[in-house]
Amino acid sequence: MAEQNDRDTAEQEAELKGVPEELREETAEEAPELQEHDRLAELEKQIAEAKQNVLYAQAETQNVRRRAEKDAADARNYAATGFARDVLSVNDNLQRALDAIPSEVRDEEKWRGLITGIEATGRELESVFKKHGITRVAAKGLPLDPNMHQAMMEIPSDEEPGTVVQEIQAGYMIKDRLLRPALVGVAKKAE
Repeated sequence: MAEQNDRDTAEQEAELKGVPEELREETAEEAPELQEHDRLAELEKQIAEAKQNVLYAQAETQNVRRRAEKDAADARNYAATGFARDVLSVNDNLQRALDAIPSEVRDEEKWRGLITGIEATGRELESVFKKHGITRVAAKGLPLDPNMHQAMMEIPSDEEPGTVVQEIQAGYMIKDRLLRPALVGVAKKAE
């Protein structure tokens, strides 16, 4: 230890050769203070870096938590998407069956129970859709929206070109996502 101090003193003296005597004394007195100041500055720098790293870690943790919450909410909201798409075709067929019943058959007493049952099934299906956030996409009379509608054909019409004039198949949303686009016929300028 004593050897080390002697070497440090010798090194400091070698650095100070050529410096006037009065400056050498001031520098020798300030040297421990400068070293202490440098150590304090280094420690403050390390503390600032550690604080910054803690802030980054907290922000990243918060972002991961938010992402996990959003993923969990999406899983709850959209878990039934595949099943809902499959059930839409059942709804379409049920609606086609109702639309295919001639008006004279609707008035006959012997068919009234069957027709009432089919209509009740349709209403129940709509109720289940509503309960699970499945809603029908508005189409007829609106401008074509490529995010909601799929144009299948153009129909000469007096309507404004680009307006949906025929709905071939209903479109549906689940919550705020498109489940199935509406298949539509769009007005074109009459020739």
